[in-house]
Amino acid sequence: MKVVSYYNVVPDKNKSQEKFDILTKFIQGVNTAGDIGILHKDNNLIESDVGVIQGWQHERGKNAPHLRLRQSVIDCTYNKHVCSADANLFLYANKTNQPHHYLRYSFDGVFPNTGQYFDDIPDPRRWQQISKDTGIVIEESKSKGKHILICAQREGGWSLGKHKLNDWLLDTCTAIRKHSDRPIIVRLHPKDNQSNRQSANIARALRKVNKVALSSNRDSIEQDLINCWAVVNHNSSAIVGPIIQGYHAFITDPKTSQCAEVAHHGFEKIETPRLFDRQTWLERVSMFHWKFSELEDGTAWRHMRQYVSS
Repeated sequence: MKVVSYYNVVPDKNKSQEKFDILTKFIQGVNTAGDIGILHKDNNLIESDVGVIQGWQHERGKNAPHLRLRQSVIDCTYNKHVCSADANLFLYANKTNQPHHYLRYSFDGVFPNTGQYFDDIPDPRRWQQISKDTGIVIEESKSKGKHILICAQREGGWSLGKHKLNDWLLDTCTAIRKHSDRPIIVRLHPKDNQSNRQSANIARALRKVNKVALSSNRDSIEQDLINCWAVVNHNSSAIVGPIIQGYHAFITDPKTSQCAEVAHHGFEKIETPRLFDRQTWLERVSMFHWKFSELEDGTAWRHMRQYVSS
């Protein structure tokens, strides 16, 4: 089997060595596993079973060379599958120190409804290993709390799709108000929180709903989780930590959220939320998280190669 890793999908000016290491170590593991792995440092395409990239392309028409190359690999003209490395769902627990460099990997898409995540046969040992490496443990579901925390996504971010952040927040708060009178705290994405103008615009939009306030906390989410009853999110990984920590979860985009099976898809039960099987969920999502040492020794590739169609 032939695997080509496209080094130039990461721009030279990128300061993250990790992104380059993903592409290098992946090929090292392919060769260690006995297949043909090529680290390709040019912008032409090579025929292969799998083309490997870092990140994904969410909009066509961008002219940067690394994005054009990324799109070409995704189009699968020269490769049967494209393997993408994306953000670690467990990053919340080790933001300042990632000694193992866990990342999530998928074929042909970066959403549960578009990509192959190698997770149809979960092995409990993978979650046990990740739990040991990261120190993450499942906490008891919360039985007390006062406010509802909305973890907003970035204005203009690809995962928010065609939604405008102000509109999504207003619609979400209005929907919550039909079922709960609890105070609502809106935590902006860190990138949006750095803009006083953006914060002011959102605050004005939310005045239409009673008992809604923006969080003034620009650091860890932990402060906003104190005395929290439930956490609301569209489809991003911001809600993963709170779910594992036992907070009741509500999402507005179950089709593309990795947390759809452990979160409510509407707000009717926000005062009487049900409990979900978080253990089984974690065992499943662990199947597409791999650390650098597992890339290097071929462990990750041996698992993924089972999903390469002939």
